[in-house]
This record gives sequence, C-alpha cells and structure tokens, in this order.
Amino acid sequence: MRRRITKAITSRQLEHWRGIIHFMHRVLFFILSFSFLTISASAQTDAAFNHYWSVQSYYNPAVSGLDGQINIEGIYSMQMMGYTHAPATMLLTADLPLWFIGKKHGMGAGFMNDKIGLFSHKKFYIQYAFHQPLWGGRLSAGVRAGLLSESFDGSGLELIDTGDPAFPTSEANGTAFDLDAGLRFDGRTWYMGLSVMHTLMPTVALGDTKVNEFEYPATFYLTGGYNIRMRNPLLKMQTSAILRSDLNAWRGDITARLVYNSPKGRMYLGVGYSPTISASLLIGGDFHGVRLGYCYEIYTSGIGALQGTHELSLGYTTDLNLFKKGRNRHQSVRLL
Repeated sequence: MRRRITKAITSRQLEHWRGIIHFMHRVLFFILSFSFLTISASAQTDAAFNHYWSVQSYYNPAVSGLDGQINIEGIYSMQMMGYTHAPATMLLTADLPLWFIGKKHGMGAGFMNDKIGLFSHKKFYIQYAFHQPLWGGRLSAGVRAGLLSESFDGSGLELIDTGDPAFPTSEANGTAFDLDAGLRFDGRTWYMGLSVMHTLMPTVALGDTKVNEFEYPATFYLTGGYNIRMRNPLLKMQTSAILRSDLNAWRGDITARLVYNSPKGRMYLGVGYSPTISASLLIGGDFHGVRLGYCYEIYTSGIGALQGTHELSLGYTTDLNLFKKGRNRHQSVRLL
C-alpha cells in the first residue's frame, strides 16, 4: 500500500513540475521577445515586411525545404500611401526539398524589388539548406548567394547645376555579389533562428565613378515563434517575433495571430507591433494550400493613420507529387 501511495505522489509531483517547466518555457519566450523589441530603431538597409513569418526563407536561408513541401510566396507592400514617390516593395520566394538527394537537403530562390522615388534596389538569390534531427527537434543550416543591383533614374531630376557629378543626369546602375548565412532550430511547438545578411559587406557603385556608392553593412536577424494551445481544439494562438540590426540601427516586430482551423481550411486574425515605429492589423486564410493575407500598418510617429502601409501576401504550398489524387491539408512549419 505504501508503495502505491508513493508512486501516486511521485506521479503527481512529476506532472506538477512538467506543468511548471512548460509555463516557464512560455514565459521565457515572451520575455526574450519583448526584451529585444525594446531596443528597436527605424533605420534599416533591407526591406521589412509585416508578413515576415510567411517568408522566413527570405530572412534565413536555413528554412529552405524545411517542411518537405514546395512553397511559393509573394508579397507586395505599398508604403506611406498618399505621398509622392512613396516606397513600394515586391518579394517573390520559392523553396523545396531536394528529394532526389534526401529529405535533409533543401534549396530555394528569390527576387526582391524595392523602389523609392528615383532609386531602385533589386536582389536575386539562390540558397541551400541542410537539416539534421537533434535533441528531439531539428537543426538547420543554410547559405545563400545573391546579386545586388542598384539603379538611379537621373533623367527625372530637375537640376540648376547640371554639371554636378554627384547627381547623374541619366540612368546609373551598379551590381555586387552578396552572401548570407543562417541557423535555425525547430522544436515541437516553437522555433528559433539566427541569420546574417551581407556577410561580405559589399559596396555598389552607381555608374563609372565612385561619387555615388551604396555600402551594405552586415545585418543580423533573430527570429522566434511559439504556438499556444487553446481550450477549443479548433483555435490556436500563433506568436512570432523578429529582431534585425546592423549594429547601428535596430527594428523589432512581434505578432500574434488567432487561428481558426476547420476541415475546409483555416483563417486568422492578428495584430503586430513595432515599438516607436508602427502597429498593424492582419487578416487572412489558407484554403487547400493557397494562402492569402492582408495587413494594414499604422505608423505611430505622427505620419497619420490614413498614410499607412498596405501589404498583400499570396502563397501556395503543395506536396512534391503534384498529381496526387484526393484532398490534402497543407501545414507549413514556417507559419508557427
């Protein structure tokens, strides 16, 4: 009898401590998220998307082929609506596992076009990732090679002194090679990633002279996400955060999305916040592998609620067997 009572007490204590550890794990994630958000600032070299959680392979090449499916994602961001020559950014990414080599290998490619006024910044890249099971989860490492392109349309300038070499009077272009790398670990309900863009710190010169140059500092990205279970099995809270820094300027974003799952698909409604920069509202859904999302970002720096950013996201996920019959429910780990 004493042995049975002792075993019952031990089992209760074990479940109690498991609950405490699970709770502390959740609290630790939110503490880390908010701590690196408090040191954010506005200036950034690379484009910042509110749908960063849906294009994680852009911020970290280690995500390529991670979920064993073909993923295609596109984002179009129209910023500071109502202003002349306002920024507009487009991103297209695609990744898949290299099934003919093994499930541990993945690859991807992407294109980004960021235009503001007379300036245009483009990036083309290809990337590779390796995935290894570890500690009950999966550790991934990735590397990316890219080409940076900068252009300036000087024909749109109205100058008093047309002989100033600092202002090209025609279209000026320049390119440079770029290299990125990243690591990521995925647990059952959470993930954490660290990546760096522009490891070579390239410089792009516009035209034949070095009067106008763009310098790209190394930029670090820390990402994380956690799934919170709800009492209703059809509901789930998905949280994510990202911190980006070139060691001179910072920006942090945290996002929470309430997701409703059903046999026909899923829908979500969420909010995002970037301290000292903006707040955002998100809505979207996933139906048979097709994802559609919309976000409106409101700047908190006094620009005005009606001069915010409209952002559209469209994606598609499918199994490698494109001709497989029947309905498939697609779930991507990058949407945690």
